Order: sequence, then C-alpha cells, then structure tokens
Amino acid sequence: MFPRLPQAVKVILAINVVVFLLQLAIGGALAPMMLWPFGGADAGGLGFQPWQLVTYGFMHDPRNLAHLIFNMLALVMFGSQLEYTWGTKRFVTYYLVCVVGAGLCQLAVVTWSLAQGAFPYPTLGASGGVFGLLLAYGLLFPNQRIMLLFPPIPMRARTLVIVYGLVELVLGITGTRSGVAHFAHLGGMLFGWLLIQHWRGRPPFNRRRGGHVRRL
Repeated sequence: MFPRLPQAVKVILAINVVVFLLQLAIGGALAPMMLWPFGGADAGGLGFQPWQLVTYGFMHDPRNLAHLIFNMLALVMFGSQLEYTWGTKRFVTYYLVCVVGAGLCQLAVVTWSLAQGAFPYPTLGASGGVFGLLLAYGLLFPNQRIMLLFPPIPMRARTLVIVYGLVELVLGITGTRSGVAHFAHLGGMLFGWLLIQHWRGRPPFNRRRGGHVRRL
C-alpha cells in the first residue's frame, strides 16, 4: 500500500514515524519541539517558541503507540483522497494551516490554564491536522459512507464530522478525558473550515474575481 500513497501523505507519514522512533531513542532531547505555553519557563517548564506551532504536530507520546497508529490511519484514509483531489501543493498548505491553527487554539487554552495556577504541560500530536482532514473530507464528500472502527458501524462523512465536532466540544468544555487536547482538535477543524471558505470565496471572506466565485 505504501508505494501507492500520494506523495505528501507518504512524506508526512514517514516523518511522524521517524520522529516517534527518535523520541523512543533520545527521549527528552526533543522536548523543545513540543508546544509549550507562554510563561511555561517561568513555571518550571520550557517556554514557547514559534517553530513549535509546526513541530509539535509531527510528534507523539512515545508511551502511547495507539495515538500514532490511529492518527496515521486517519491521515492515510482521509488525506490520500484529499491530496488526489486537490493536488500536493494545496493539500500540504491545508494540512499545515490546520496544524498551526490547532496549535494556536491549544496555546491559548494552555496559557490561560497556566495563568490560573496549573502546572505547565506541553502539547504534541498530529490530531489537530487530522481533524482538519476529517472536516475537509466531510465537506468535499459528504455522502461518502465510512465504516467506523469503534463502534463498527457505517456512517456518512458529513454525519461523522458533526458527531466528532460535538463530542470534542462537550469533552473540552466539561474537562472530560483530561490529557487530550480537545480544543486543538476543534482548532484544526475551525482553521480548516476557514481556509476552505477562503478558497471558495464564501463568508467571512466573500472573495470574488471577475464577478465569479472561485469554487473548491
């Protein structure tokens, strides 16, 4: 299957796996590449650096192999079709915007919690970018049926996006499943939606050229 994957999906997948192996090998040496909150260094952690908004999205907890596996399965499942549809350049742009957007949302949440007296903690994982891919798949192929793993039931892509979005919102607001960056997931979906709206020339952008709306 690997040789038949589109180019960008293949590269993103390979980077995530290689970085995961490096984390297993050298551990905390890669901690500065995780996403840390503003003021984290003052509270005993590491401080925020701009590059972390990208690098955190290619790292996973080395104690949680399942996190890496599920993210990469989703990358292959949703990302491959999107790259074939959009082309490599647009797909990479979209994915990175989702990763950075998810990081910005999580950065705001973690920095706020730090101001409330919480201990500084880093964020890592490709889930923000993956949730952005899920949103795009639901928008471009809303009636495509997807077979879930847990529970194993078929569901339309549009329905899956709505369900996942609502679940992440509830879990984020209630604080359920602490340790999971729910607002990063939502941030990836939000920034992905905004970029697609921008490409389509729809609100809040309403970008028109020559009297015609650009279609995605």
